[in-house]
Amino acid sequence: MKYAICGCLCIALTTTAWGQRANDGRPLSTSEERALRTGSTFKECEKCPSMVVVPSGSFVMGSPSNEAGRRSVEGPQYKVTFAAPFAVGRFAVTFEEWDACVAAGGCYTYRPNDQGWGRGRRPVINIMWYEAQSYVAWLNKVTGKSYRLLSEAEREYVTRAGTTTTFWWGNSISTNRANYNGTQTYAGEGTSQYQKQTVPVDEFAPNPWGLYQVHGDVYERVEDCMNTSYAGAPKSGSARITGDCSLRVMRGGAWNSEPKFLRSAYRIPGVPERWEVVGMRVARDIGAGL
Repeated sequence: MKYAICGCLCIALTTTAWGQRANDGRPLSTSEERALRTGSTFKECEKCPSMVVVPSGSFVMGSPSNEAGRRSVEGPQYKVTFAAPFAVGRFAVTFEEWDACVAAGGCYTYRPNDQGWGRGRRPVINIMWYEAQSYVAWLNKVTGKSYRLLSEAEREYVTRAGTTTTFWWGNSISTNRANYNGTQTYAGEGTSQYQKQTVPVDEFAPNPWGLYQVHGDVYERVEDCMNTSYAGAPKSGSARITGDCSLRVMRGGAWNSEPKFLRSAYRIPGVPERWEVVGMRVARDIGAGL
């Protein structure tokens, strides 16, 4: 399926190309929100995440039985349909964005450890699921909008970005594409470098829908409770909030992961503790005028 990209918007927010935007960092008005199109980007406060609009549509969730590294929890495959477009953070939430929440008295005033790697545009790490929710609550207070964590289905949908391969770019992987433990191989490929830490969120090329580092760098917490199969999962793509809710799902793989853990379909239960490999990304529902 191919999607048209709107080249510009005749409102205060302007999209010059997918993944580029120019606006004054304020909450969108109702008319501006209704004028958004697939590929439009926006940012609703100075230190808020940059968001991109992704299209409605359907995809097959999970991994095929012959995919290298597949686990049984990635099936059975099933069709998910998103009835409306929605917006997703172009990047994982950064330390810069998290620290703005803390400076404003939000996020439990918790300042996560950056492991000595630096803050700024590196992805925030060492946050638990409930702390990720506190950041979402702060965004909602600042903007007056409804930000949230992605559902697990949304996370796989935007990772694939219309593709059906193991990774959005194909079935092979190298550290020119993502940040992971390159001393480990995948499906017979050679080894490469291992940076042993996070990198800034805008490194590497974005996927076809304008999202950066959907594979590797940090795992991202999502809304769903952990279940050991997709039997009974919502076909609408909404979050599944039944099952083991002490273990919320994480997606994407991390800087120390084997390459098989970066696959689009890979999923892991997120234990309730702080890890230097775990961060977050946000989503936002948008107006019905799209």
